[in-house]
This record gives sequence, C-alpha cells and structure tokens, in this order.
Amino acid sequence: SFVPQHLWRPGTRQPSGSDNGRFLLLAALIAAYLSAGATVFSALESPSEAAAQLRWNRTLHNFSRIFNISLPELRAFLRSYEAAMAAGIRVDALRPRWDFPGAFYFVGTVVSTIGFGMTTPATVAGKVFLIVYGLFGCAGTILFFNLFLERIISLLAFIMKACHERQLRRSGLLPPNFRRGPAVSGVGSLVGWKPSVYHVMLILGIFAITLSCCASAMYTAVEGWNYIDSLYYCFVTFSTIGFGDLVSSQNAAYQNQGLYRLGNFIFILMGVCCIYSLFNVISIVIKQVLNWVLKKFECRCCPKCHKSSARLGRRNAITPGARLRRHNISVDADGQYDSDTEGRRLSGEMISMRELTASNKVSLAILQKQLSETANGYPRNVCINTRQNGFSAGVGALAIMNNRLAETSDSR
Repeated sequence: SFVPQHLWRPGTRQPSGSDNGRFLLLAALIAAYLSAGATVFSALESPSEAAAQLRWNRTLHNFSRIFNISLPELRAFLRSYEAAMAAGIRVDALRPRWDFPGAFYFVGTVVSTIGFGMTTPATVAGKVFLIVYGLFGCAGTILFFNLFLERIISLLAFIMKACHERQLRRSGLLPPNFRRGPAVSGVGSLVGWKPSVYHVMLILGIFAITLSCCASAMYTAVEGWNYIDSLYYCFVTFSTIGFGDLVSSQNAAYQNQGLYRLGNFIFILMGVCCIYSLFNVISIVIKQVLNWVLKKFECRCCPKCHKSSARLGRRNAITPGARLRRHNISVDADGQYDSDTEGRRLSGEMISMRELTASNKVSLAILQKQLSETANGYPRNVCINTRQNGFSAGVGALAIMNNRLAETSDSR
C-alpha cells in the first residue's frame, strides 16, 4: 500500500528543496556578514588596543622603577586584583552584589539572557543552581517574549486596520455608518486585509528609537555617561548582548535611588520586549529577501530543469497542481504531491488501477485528518496551507507572525 511519509505524524512537514536552499543561502550570508564585521572591527579597534597595551607596559615599568618593585611581584599583585574584580570588588564603593536587590538584578540578567557578567556565582552550589535555574527561567522568559510579540502584533494590526477603515471611509469606499461586524465580509476592500510587515517594522523601529533615547537621557543624567555611551548601553542591553563594560544601577547610592531603579527596570523590560519583536519582524524581511534571491536564481544553472518542465508542459494539458490552484484549494504541507502520478491524475491522463487506489488512500487520509481537526475545533486556516509565499508555519515567533502580516499570509 502507498502511504505518504508525511501523513504518519500530523502537523509535521519535511523540509523542501527551497527550504534547504534558503537555509544554505542564509548560512552563507551570515558567514559573509561575520567576516565583514570582523574586518571592520579589527580595522577600527586594533590600533586602539595596540596603543593601550603600549601605554600599560610603559606605566608598569615606570611604577616598578619608581617604587623599586620587581615586575614579577607587581604582576602577582595585579592578578590578585583581577581576582577581586571578578568577585565584584572595586576600588570605588559599589552596591552589595548579593543582597536581595543585587541578587534580583542578577537573576533578571540571567533569565533575560542579557548576562552582563558584573556578578557571577563563585561557589560550586551557586554554579550548579544557576544551571538548573537558568534552564527553566530562560525558557519561561522566551515564552513571555513570544506572548508579548503576539499581543503587540495583534494590537498594531487592530490599530492599522482601524486607520485603513477610516481612510476608506474618507475616500467614500465605505458608508459613513459602517460598523465592524458580519457586514465586513461584504466589503471587498477589507476582506483579508492585513498590515504590511514593513509598516509594522517601521512602527516598532520608531518606538525602539524613542525608548532608547529616553532611557539614554536618564542614564546620562544619573550615571554620568556621555549620551553616545548611553545609547550604546541601551542597544547592548535591549538586544540581550550584554557585554558588561557598562552596567546601570551599580553605584552604592543614587539621588532618588528607588525611583531610578524602578525606571531602570521598566526601561530594560520594555526595551528587551520591543527589540525582540523588532528582530523577529526584521527576520521576516530577511526571509523575503532570501526568497527573492532564490527565485531569481531558480533553475538558471540547471538546463535540465528547463527541458523537463518544457516536456511536462507539452505532455500535460494541465500542469500538476494547477487545478488545485485554480479552485483555491490548498492542502496541508504534509500532503504535498510532487510525484509524476499526481501530475497525470490532475492532467486528466489515464492512470493505472494501482495508482488510482493509492491516490484515493491519500485523499481519504487527508479528509480524515481535516475532519479530525474540525471536530477538535482547530481552524482550517491554521491546519492547512501552512506553507505559502515561501513561509512555513514554523514554531515560536515565526508561527505567531504567520498569517498575521500581509507578506506571510495566503491572502497576499
């Protein structure tokens, strides 16, 4: 009997050739991006590093000569100071690292994956507990970020659709007394309307820039950093890179300390959520670019593909899948057919009884799956047609944005 491999587990889909091509192209572009970034940063920072090393060696020798201390003894003292710095000890007075507020700040950087590094557990028990604590904490925080992303995309879609309705009403395409509800299905301009990913990206980008500028103004006034350093800290923190060279709220005392720590917490929370959402929307744009590049280079390097497609076009009056596309019938990605048998069946050619029986089994399996999904209350637009315009339903953030934005929707 012929049973497709995809049907044995509902909801699974094997990667297609375009998915693998997109993955390899993205890997190559990331490698090139890393190489370009390494080249630029090496050119920018390497001279400064060499000059700093030269100044440090000169200072070390001068100190050794003036105070009559041998270089090995001086280096041993500096190693002890480095160990003290790793434990959180500084020359200037700082806030306690492991009281409750300090520990709360630390676990916040752990579960958000920022990881500044200004505080690290020194005991074996603390390191073991961190492994277990971070495992569940990071997973829960990622879930929180995904839920935030779902709600911010839904909110933006609601607001942008309201603005779109208002624009249509002003242009006379909607009656003045139009209200949302069942009547919306009769208005062709609003059927299947979804916001563009570019508009969502622009709104999130403006909000992220505004949030960063406001937070930088606070850090400049309270921490004493210059404004560029504050902007740099905001991006490093909000994107969860967390270098640790600049860390907020680390002094022993501040003016209006409680208010500042509350504002610092709110800015970091909102900034991380906003930048996470922005990164995911930008990833959709990057995926569109990859789809465009793959489409441009599709089969150009393989003349056999053109010959086979030409032979198939002459052989079949209807190309495989054309009848499904014409009637807007889309099946689940598990039930995609690329076989020659399916092409002959759709084109109206004669097929054997064995092939007819096999195709009937496939259709019956798909029908049973759709009936089961309907009985369980799953909407058809989620369970079927999970791959359109080069986008798969995916998991996590990509699944949340699928069918919510115009460029990832089958209504596009």
